[in-house]
Amino acid sequence: MLSKRCPFRDVRERSETILGRVQELGIRIPRPLGHGPSRFIPEKEVRWCFQTIQVGNEDAMMHTLFADSFATLGRLDNVTLVMVFHPQYLESFLKTQHYLLQMDGPLPLHYRHYIGIMAAARHQCSYLVNLHVNDFLHVGGDPKWLNGLENAPQKLQNLGELNKMLAHRPWLITKEHIEQLLKTEENSWSLAELIHAVVLLTHYHSLASFTFGCGISPEIDCEGGHTFRPPSVSNYCICDITNGYHGVDENHASPAGSIPTTESVCEVEALMEKMKQLQECRDEEEASQEEMATRFEREKRESMFVCSSEDEESAPARDVSRHFEDTSYGYKDFSRHGMHVPTFRVQDYSWEDHGYSLVNRLYPDVGQLLDEKFHIAYNLTYNTMAMHKDVDTSMLRRAIWNYIHCMFGIRYDDYDYGEINQLLDRSFKVYIKTVVCTPEKTTKRMYDSFWRQFEHSEKVHVNLLLVEARMQAELLYALRAITRYMT
Repeated sequence: MLSKRCPFRDVRERSETILGRVQELGIRIPRPLGHGPSRFIPEKEVRWCFQTIQVGNEDAMMHTLFADSFATLGRLDNVTLVMVFHPQYLESFLKTQHYLLQMDGPLPLHYRHYIGIMAAARHQCSYLVNLHVNDFLHVGGDPKWLNGLENAPQKLQNLGELNKMLAHRPWLITKEHIEQLLKTEENSWSLAELIHAVVLLTHYHSLASFTFGCGISPEIDCEGGHTFRPPSVSNYCICDITNGYHGVDENHASPAGSIPTTESVCEVEALMEKMKQLQECRDEEEASQEEMATRFEREKRESMFVCSSEDEESAPARDVSRHFEDTSYGYKDFSRHGMHVPTFRVQDYSWEDHGYSLVNRLYPDVGQLLDEKFHIAYNLTYNTMAMHKDVDTSMLRRAIWNYIHCMFGIRYDDYDYGEINQLLDRSFKVYIKTVVCTPEKTTKRMYDSFWRQFEHSEKVHVNLLLVEARMQAELLYALRAITRYMT
């Protein structure tokens, strides 16, 4: 691990002289506002993780990815700095995002960033909107489009309906919606363009979930990310300021990773005991198909009534509603108010057997990149649970993934949905549903209230599962509709 002593401490006096001279000239220097890249995770933990990678024996590919990301963006953004807890996933994520935004593809570069803005805006994610506004302008996008969706080309406006359904109610997408986009005379989309757009929309809907779920802070050059108030330089030097280390209390309290309490230790032990019991039940007898179908319907019904009673406000964000239409349209439970939507059976249409090949055929290599990212998130494990080592977490990871798909009405015939209620308590379900369905309502209290004795890295791991399970669910509905249109 790197020494906490800055190698440039000896030049503090020179730094103070420089800062004094800058102030005399009347130059205002912005500095980070907040506590590191996340409002939920203490800065010292993120910094330690990043420094460990810098001096460790990590694969050279990670260093190349960091360098490429920095060269492209002029920074390592806060999403990257939080995802660095899980380097294997981060490598796949950055590679996929780079391909979607910068490599050869059906859509021009400025369209890609504008679609990212449209998708992020549906969840009021000003963090992602700000990033892509800058990128949109950098690649030559027309500033007038940023005044509102009505100022963008009709072709992009036509994508608004699909954007809102994918973000909030993907089960309502039909082949008629696809046909409307592909057969709109001069403003029509090609199949390849539409696949590219769908992947971008689902990518940024799910990334908005990660942004809110991990409490990602604004970048220093964006609104809400900086202050011009001069810092005290008595305890650190100019290199601290430029690297975003700005006098944060290193003992910033946080439940995750804190000193174990009897209650929280009991929670971990109880969860591990339930996993053991469920495995024993699996080995002894298997529920019938009828019983498993009943348990799925019960879990799907119960998920409708999982909601937060939070009175804490989520992070304030600037209004980005001009980037999408129908602002009143939002998430509604899968089958409420007597409206019945048929269950989506993975045995009839799956990513592995259908979606993967369709994406790869129309947008070469992207299917492979997405498939790799899904598999890494689903299978990622360090065989730990809080303070316990050598633990098989596959049952817990599958319960989280399948619970998310259950909320979207997606069923796996070979899974016993009775396990979900055994493994996921109410506070965890509230967090999952909020992050996946209405991420803009996520609060720090929700983040702190589940898995209280687990490490922050484990909670970030949970968010990776939420991101990929949500993205795959949206893709399944959209790709099934495209397949039905094609046939």
